[in-house]
Amino acid sequence: MDNFEWTQLLNPEFYITLKIGGIEWGLYIVAFIVFAETGLFAGFFLPGDSLLFLSGIYSRDLIENVLIISSDLANVTLLATIIAAAGILGNMVGYWFGAKSGYYLFKKEDSFWFKKKYLLQSKDFFEKYGGKAIIFARFLPIFRTFAPIIAGIVTMDKKKFMFYNVLSSFLWSFTLVFAGHYLYGLFLDKFGIDLKHYIEYIIIIIILLSTVPVFLKLLKKPKPAV
Repeated sequence: MDNFEWTQLLNPEFYITLKIGGIEWGLYIVAFIVFAETGLFAGFFLPGDSLLFLSGIYSRDLIENVLIISSDLANVTLLATIIAAAGILGNMVGYWFGAKSGYYLFKKEDSFWFKKKYLLQSKDFFEKYGGKAIIFARFLPIFRTFAPIIAGIVTMDKKKFMFYNVLSSFLWSFTLVFAGHYLYGLFLDKFGIDLKHYIEYIIIIIILLSTVPVFLKLLKKPKPAV
């Protein structure tokens, strides 16, 4: 990590390309971040959507650190599957944590790592959409961290939770990883544009696309009862 700057921690590309002692750690860090963001309530601030999209762009680099695969499709499929598995495990931990400490969380005071308002907003979101909230939340920052915790708190049926957990993990992972991988190839082949040179813009666009609808929903005032 030569010439390290703290601002690099805000860039998902830093984690993907991280090399320490000559060893590439990108794949392991990506899997851990996905696990933490979906399984630990302190992970709501971690990069999720942009990290997966960029992982698709760097799919060959990430997988070749541990396994050489000649097939491009097999390469990106394996990466998406590894990320999906991390998301599944993360949600399982979140569910367990919610089931064991729900009462404590609602009584806990705010801190840097924990914001009660996110927990309450996720609870309302979950109550509105039920089991489908697990799928919707997977594509929404903050909500994907708290949705499995809320599911545990309200003691959602475990089999039902696991069904939506597995389905949402694969939908989220495969959609973003494949989008990053094949859009990168499309822009490079058709337009001669290397998206790796525009990482900052890609991150900003993905953050806006994923967070603006959430904030608009939260800021929308409910209609007065007639």
